Parts: sequence; structure tokens; C-alpha cells
Amino acid sequence: MTAADKIVVVGGGIGGVSAAVALAKRGMEVTVLERAPEIKEIGAGLQLGPNAGRVLQDLGVMDAVLRTAVLPHRFVLRDIYTGNEIYQATMGKEFVQRYGAPYTVIHRADLLDALLEVALATGNVEVVTGKEVVAVEQTNTAAHVQCADGSTYRGDAVIGADGLRSAVRRLTLDDSEPIRSEYVIYRGPGPRPEGTEDAVMLFAGDEIHLMQYPVQGGELLNRVLSFRSRTAAPGSEEWATREELFERFANTCDHIKESLHTLDLETRWVQFDRKPMAGWSDGRITLLGDAAHPMRQYLAQGAGQAMEDAVVLADALGNGAADVPAALAKYEEIRYPRTNAVQENTRFFGEMVHLGGAGAILRDAYLGTLADNDYSLAQWLYGTDGVAPPRVPGHMDIYSKS
Repeated sequence: MTAADKIVVVGGGIGGVSAAVALAKRGMEVTVLERAPEIKEIGAGLQLGPNAGRVLQDLGVMDAVLRTAVLPHRFVLRDIYTGNEIYQATMGKEFVQRYGAPYTVIHRADLLDALLEVALATGNVEVVTGKEVVAVEQTNTAAHVQCADGSTYRGDAVIGADGLRSAVRRLTLDDSEPIRSEYVIYRGPGPRPEGTEDAVMLFAGDEIHLMQYPVQGGELLNRVLSFRSRTAAPGSEEWATREELFERFANTCDHIKESLHTLDLETRWVQFDRKPMAGWSDGRITLLGDAAHPMRQYLAQGAGQAMEDAVVLADALGNGAADVPAALAKYEEIRYPRTNAVQENTRFFGEMVHLGGAGAILRDAYLGTLADNDYSLAQWLYGTDGVAPPRVPGHMDIYSKS
């Protein structure tokens, strides 16, 4: 067996570049292959819990992130119809002391730029764009990546960090197509109205919601609206139209109605995830981030879990690991239970947010009993003390519907 000295990472998104930083800082040479002609993040805002913040600190990226990030002082849940506050959790000094890092909101592009800056500064990372991976093979001593342009790359390990429709996953793990959600997403980053507080604010209703928070140093307000559409197949022309959007939000509070006109109504985003599946690691090949465990948006953990993957993977391969397949198997052994729990609880939290009727009344009554420094609901996710995640009720098959 050869030591883990040279790694090929397929995918130049947040997960792939995080892995490159973590591996490079542990002394490995890393080649990042990106299919697009440039390293560029699409989308808008991104929330990073303190679990992701601790990774940013470990990678030495936090200072670069804080140049454009916003540190919200609280999380607020409001009723989407009345605007009334249901629950709040403060995110100030006590929160940071408890979890060792702040809660951060940032534009996706800003985070990727910060990670890329630190990656290239290590001197151990090469980024090659315009590389579409078409084959991944391995021997007892190396793994090889073949690209559509005929070029090949060799590494002691290959990391598939190429997202939901991962080419590496498709070549190594035979499973079903991603699951489409019936919940559409409309986004609307734009100018921040005067008086908007530095807070993550979730307006929840019966199968509808709107999330907002400031990004880019507080200059912009990121808005994400979602509702469940059953008019047609998700992604089709007749599904989740603008007309249905305005109909579904007709009875919401004035703030929400005004926000509708700030959204990009030309683009509808479809959510995807998969059921948790083990088997990411096969010899010298493994998966990371959405390639391994794509999840819904409701716990704001997609990027955070990819970044956690990166550090555990680098630790497993660090110190010149002589048995690379064993190191990759250990990485999956450590990460799978955690990502499995996050995937499942993300779906469960999505169900809870979108309750209506009696379910919403009971949810709101319970949340109203919690103090604003009671973080018990998130301790399993943000903490480091090994608290077990909530168990999804056994009778609820959270993957039986999209």
C-alpha cells in the first residue's frame, strides 16, 4: 500500500474545496477537477451553524469569511399569516461560548471565494477547470480519473465531491435517482430594507414558508420562499407557477406580501435528496457532501455536513496513512451515522415547519414554553458532547412522499 500523499478531488464546490484545504493543511498534494469552466458558486445565501463554524476555524478560513459574513443575533420563528413571533433563540455571547463558534450567514459565492483563497495559499492545491469526469478506476496502489477531453489524473485516493448528480457516485455506487420534492423554491436576494434586523427569520405556515436573513456584510437581504405544489409533477411547466404562488400566499401578513415582489419569479428551484445509503467508500474511492448524502434545506446543514466530512476525511488520510482503503472506510464509519441522522431530521423538521391546523397550534404552544437561551433542540446538531439526535417516530416513513 502507498501512503496518502496525492489526492484527486472531483468537484470544485464548497465541499470539494473544503476537502482540498483540509487535506493540504495535513501535508497532502491535492488536484481539484471542476467540470465548469471556472470555480464559481451559484445560488444565494447560506446559513452556517456553529458546527460548520468550528470547521472554518480548523481550516483557517474564518477570518476570510468574516469579511462579508453577517453574525445574526437571534433566530426567530413567526406566524406567516399574522407576523406574530412564536419563538426566538438568541445567538450572542452565550451561544458562541457554548458552541465554540458563531452562527454565520453568508453569500455562497463569498464562502467559496474564501475557501479557494485559503486553498491556493497552502501551495499544495492545484485547481483544474473544464474537466468532465467520465471514468474512475483503481488498482491496489492508485486510483485514476479519466476526463472527457482524454486527460487522466492519478492519486492515492479519489474523492467524489461533485454534488447531487455525482459522476463518481454514478460510477461507484449503483442506486436510484434523487427524490424530487413537491416543495418549490423561489429566491430573492436584493436590497435590504431599512430597519431590517440582523436575524435569521422564518415565517411558517400550512405547507408554506419564507426565510430571510442579511448577507454580504448586511447590504443585501436574502429571501427564500417555498410552498408545496400538487398541481403537476415537480419541475414541469405547470408545477408551482407564479399564479399558484400568489394564490397560496394571499392570506399572509403584509411583510410577506411585500416580499413576494422582491423574488426572482422567473426561476423555480426544485429540491432533491436521497434516502441515506452506506457504501460511499470503495477501496481508494469515496464520496463527500451532496455526492454522499444530499439533504433538504430545512436544517441549513448541506454545506456544514460537507465541511465536517472534509475534516474527518483529512484526519483519516493524514499522517501518511499507509492503508488508504482502510482510512476511507474509517471516514465513512465515522460520518455515516451523523449524516444519516441529519438527513432524516431535516425531512422531519420540514414536516414540523409546515404544519397547519391542530399540529401548528401544538407546535407553537410547545415552542412558546422555551427560554430564548434554551438550545436543547439543537444541542445534538451543534454541540460536541455526543448528544444523540432526536429519533424520527417509528411509524413515520419520511421518505414515503416527496
